Amino acid sequence: MKHIRSLDTYACSPGTPTRRAMSRLNDSAHLFQLVVDTERRLLGTLTDGDIRRGLLRGLPLEAPVEECMHTNFVAGRVGCDAENLALLSNNGRQVGFLPVLDSSGRVVEVLVPDVGEGGIDWALVMAGGFGRRLGERTSQTPKPLLPVGGRPILDHVLANLESSGVRAAYVAVHYLADQIKQFLERRSNRLKISLIEENKPLGTAGALGKVANLGRSPILVVNGDVITNVDLGALHTFHVRHGFDATVCVSRYEVEVPFGVIRRGDDGLFAGLDEKPRISNFVAAGLYYLSPEFVALVPDNRPVDMPELLNLGREVGLRIGLFPIHEFWTDVGRPSDLDAADANPIISRRGR
Repeated sequence: MKHIRSLDTYACSPGTPTRRAMSRLNDSAHLFQLVVDTERRLLGTLTDGDIRRGLLRGLPLEAPVEECMHTNFVAGRVGCDAENLALLSNNGRQVGFLPVLDSSGRVVEVLVPDVGEGGIDWALVMAGGFGRRLGERTSQTPKPLLPVGGRPILDHVLANLESSGVRAAYVAVHYLADQIKQFLERRSNRLKISLIEENKPLGTAGALGKVANLGRSPILVVNGDVITNVDLGALHTFHVRHGFDATVCVSRYEVEVPFGVIRRGDDGLFAGLDEKPRISNFVAAGLYYLSPEFVALVPDNRPVDMPELLNLGREVGLRIGLFPIHEFWTDVGRPSDLDAADANPIISRRGR
């Protein structure tokens, strides 16, 4: 294990805005922050997962970290080396980090394991759709090869997998599959890529029935029309530490109702009028991290969509978690979204 004794980059006050703490967390070598008082007594710990759980509760990123920090933390004690090692290992399951406190509750150091939790082994990119919502743009070109920011959509998707350390990927193809094959053959791939050819469309999850034996590794399913720089390492950690069978990435979506919305009481009488309110919900972001148990539920060689698969898993008692995306994310399945993404400076600056 490693001993971190220089703690300035890992400590923040309880009033620190969550957005600022998130930036500090992402810029540090280890994904945690310690929330301390002016005497450096530990008040709570903060991880990427704590922030995302706060977002699920509706917590704004401007809120202080004390509203989402973890207060039921595990801590070691100065001079108790054997006990600290056992706590860090947590009976063989690494907890990621362990603050070590003196008798007054002040942080003296943080212990971190030499070997991390690993990362995502497998991904499946769904690139076989017809792209009918894009009209004439996909009459001769498959949607994954349409340019966004000077590069094909599929190149953005694969580059994010590569930069996140994903080891191997399947790409499911059907419509104009030869063009996608040729693109992949020309591309300088930094991960192993295998094709899954759908003789008939298998829906948004059916290609999972054609993946090889994954062992005990989960697989990341990515829609081929989603561009994002979501932290896939954080997704893996979130999934593993919560013991989920599936983790669904979600993004907040707001829409303004163009009319005054009437509120009524239980008695049916007028209770208020909200003029053009904004309605906010979490929507599926097109990324799903699925355990082998979920993959085993996919029927052989018949179409199945992701909602059907998730509902089936829930019916048989599998645990499904939600992972809110606070990073850049966009779906480019519609003409207006594709045009907006193509003009977005964030995408044009994305490198491989």
